[in-house]
Amino acid sequence: MIFTIRTTVGQERVVIDILYHKTKEEGLSVYSLVEMADLKGYILIEADSEKTVELLIHNVPHIKGGQMVAGNINIQEIAGILESRPLMSSIKPGQTVEIILGPFKGSRAKVTRVNVAKEEVVIELFDATVKVPITMKAENIKLLN
Repeated sequence: MIFTIRTTVGQERVVIDILYHKTKEEGLSVYSLVEMADLKGYILIEADSEKTVELLIHNVPHIKGGQMVAGNINIQEIAGILESRPLMSSIKPGQTVEIILGPFKGSRAKVTRVNVAKEEVVIELFDATVKVPITMKAENIKLLN
C-alpha cells in the first residue's frame, strides 16, 4: 500500500533520509520512500500497513500535522508520473545522454565528468559549435547507451 505524507516544501529529501534511517533502526516493513519533483511538499511511502507508517513518521521533523494524508494510493494511479532516473553509479564518462529538462531539453550530449557526491554530471553538447562544459543535475538527463 502507498501512503502520502505532507512535508515542509523543500524538506522532502531531509524527511526521506530521516525516515530511511528510522526504518533500518526499527526494522519496519517499509518498501520504498519516494520524492517526486512534480509533487512538492509530499512524499510517498510504500509500506505493509497504515500502522507501520504511523510508527515511522511519529516525532519526525518537517512532517506537516504529524500525520499522513487520509487514504492510500493505488500504484496504477501514479504509474504515469513515476519515471526511473539513472543511478549515479551507472553514469560513466563517455556515455551519451539526452537532456530531459531545462533550456537544452531534447539535446544529446557526452558525459565528461561525474560528481557522485553532488549528483551532478558535466556534459558537452554534440550540436554545439564550441564545446563548453555544462554542469547539471543527473536527474535532468536520460542515459542513451
